[in-house]
Amino acid sequence: MSKNNAQFSAGQMRRLVGRVREGKQWEEEDTIVVEEPLEIKVGFGKAGRRQRKAVAVTMRTPGNDLALALGFLFSEGLISSYREVLQIRHVGNQLEEGAQDNVLLVDLHPDVQFDVQRLQRHFYASSSCGVCGKASIDLVQLHTCYLLREAYPQLKHTILYQLTKQLEKEQALFSQTGGIHAAALFDAAGTLLFMQEDVGRHNAVDKLLGMALQQNLVPLRDKVLLLSGRIGFELVQKAVMAGIPIVAAVGAPSSLAIELAATHGQTVIGFLKNNRFNIYTGEERVIFMD
Repeated sequence: MSKNNAQFSAGQMRRLVGRVREGKQWEEEDTIVVEEPLEIKVGFGKAGRRQRKAVAVTMRTPGNDLALALGFLFSEGLISSYREVLQIRHVGNQLEEGAQDNVLLVDLHPDVQFDVQRLQRHFYASSSCGVCGKASIDLVQLHTCYLLREAYPQLKHTILYQLTKQLEKEQALFSQTGGIHAAALFDAAGTLLFMQEDVGRHNAVDKLLGMALQQNLVPLRDKVLLLSGRIGFELVQKAVMAGIPIVAAVGAPSSLAIELAATHGQTVIGFLKNNRFNIYTGEERVIFMD
């Protein structure tokens, strides 16, 4: 793509497109969401015996890469807290003007026991699906960090109505490109705490979890995760790992997402829009009042 035809910013780019409306055609600039690979490497071991291991390549929208890496490593059970991280830095090279640095190194403290054998598969997360499969199911069953409290927290159903409206107001990239997912974290009173957008729905959640880790807010036992799309298994997995009791979405949950949520006592709410929603699991956390 020529530099005359594309202009980059952190998460979006401008390029000429051919528009067709009612048989008429013309060229005009459009805003496109940026999708680029990010390789996540981990540095570990005692001084003098440090090693580096590539653990993931994810297709993401550039921005908040450090939080993305933290959230990914946490939700995959590779770290348990931000205190285990010595530093995070980009180690790649910019190939051309405007390009992003797409290699990130997470250095762990020398005392952290990083088990390389747990990396039984090379993580690859596409923009359409997170890390799925039997290994991920086993991960949740064996490495869940925080148990959810029964019937806690409880939300008025009217608060749920407000969440999507708040999210829509904050989705700057979506309003400009129409091609990006969003994830937001709310407290039980319906106050928006964090919101992230990314071409990958799982990346948006990882960015949220990374931000929460950086601020020492995990476990998120009284929080609500709101998604702009559907609820896949991998998103419930990440929420369970962080102790999030309620996952709501504009779209529908999958069968495996519902099954996993029910196993861990998590509330799943789908089709949350225009003052309506479905409760698939954990209805005891929703309070209906006149």
